[in-house]
Amino acid sequence: MRIAALSDIHGNLAALDAVLDDARRHGADCIVNLGDILSGPLFPSETADRLMALGLPTIKGNHERQLLGADPSRMGLSDRFAHGALRSDQLAWIRELPSELRLADDVLMVHGTPQSDLEYFLETVTDRGCRIATPEEAGRRAGDTDAKLILCGHTHLQRSMRLEDGRLIVNPGSVGLPAYEDDLPLPHRMEMGTPHARYACVTKSAAGWDVEFRAVEYDWHEAAKVAARNGRPDWETALRTGYC
Repeated sequence: MRIAALSDIHGNLAALDAVLDDARRHGADCIVNLGDILSGPLFPSETADRLMALGLPTIKGNHERQLLGADPSRMGLSDRFAHGALRSDQLAWIRELPSELRLADDVLMVHGTPQSDLEYFLETVTDRGCRIATPEEAGRRAGDTDAKLILCGHTHLQRSMRLEDGRLIVNPGSVGLPAYEDDLPLPHRMEMGTPHARYACVTKSAAGWDVEFRAVEYDWHEAAKVAARNGRPDWETALRTGYC
């Protein structure tokens, strides 16, 4: 079985289409979507239409929850833009998405961790920035789930870690936004360093699960122009460079 794991599309339709094409050409048996699907200054409605038609196994991320649970005037800029662009049927689709999903007996899909859609799984934020989580930290965050493969997103960084008990945790990176800054729980930056759209192919063999990370070219300059026209110079920089 070969799973193409996508996450953090953030309304970047061109990046999504490039990743879907790459995943199909590389023989994916199943394509899954780990949340944070639409929020951002690009093409939230068009991205929703593309994904609704495909019917991929999909979960909510923190941005889907935020889109549904707040007064638009109190939303962040990315959620507010998406909320203003989405139709009622698209919001209804988001509302029906689960927050986690078992793809098979041994595969668990979450956005952050099994406990929280805001928690970083394979990274730890400190007063010096963000570092790779220790195996002990990742193991605590995995909890007692019996899934052999845990797919997560949220941090936009491609990373995997195999725990001592054999469980494999995979973050496929972000399809649509290769860098961002955040102030919570402490100020930090998440940067992939190039503007490619990213995902992961995870393959099951007799020996267990193995991961291959993919970086795909698309017209990121055009995406950056759209972000700039929509008043987001921070996104323009991230989309062009992979840095904040």
